[in-house]
Amino acid sequence: MQTTFTISDLANEFDLTTRAIRFYEDMGLLQPQREGPGGRNRVYSARDRTRLKLTLRAKRLGLSLSEAKEIIEMYDSPRDTGPQLRKFLLILADHRRQLDEQMADLVANLDEVKVHEKEARALLAKLDKAGKAG
Repeated sequence: MQTTFTISDLANEFDLTTRAIRFYEDMGLLQPQREGPGGRNRVYSARDRTRLKLTLRAKRLGLSLSEAKEIIEMYDSPRDTGPQLRKFLLILADHRRQLDEQMADLVANLDEVKVHEKEARALLAKLDKAGKAG
């Protein structure tokens, strides 16, 4: 497996724009080495690639970038994994609670839409019936 990657390598592999990768770098999620004249060329390590993969996974779960960074940085340290896993579970529990609340809101909203659709159909049927009678 490759040990270093260019920004284009990562962009192609993960179907991202180079701008998105630079944004993750600005957020402190990636820390490429700089090479070439004026340090213009970014060289990403296998560690950066893994961090990007974890960041995208966290985004798919709906976590914020700051939550993703917090989780990823926990795994960067060689400390005992117990506290890391507990923190991860706390973040996931909070996220699950938020999703459950959003789901309840969506269900309530959908029920309200159904009521309005039913009322509108009934009114339209009444109008159609009155139009045919008159």
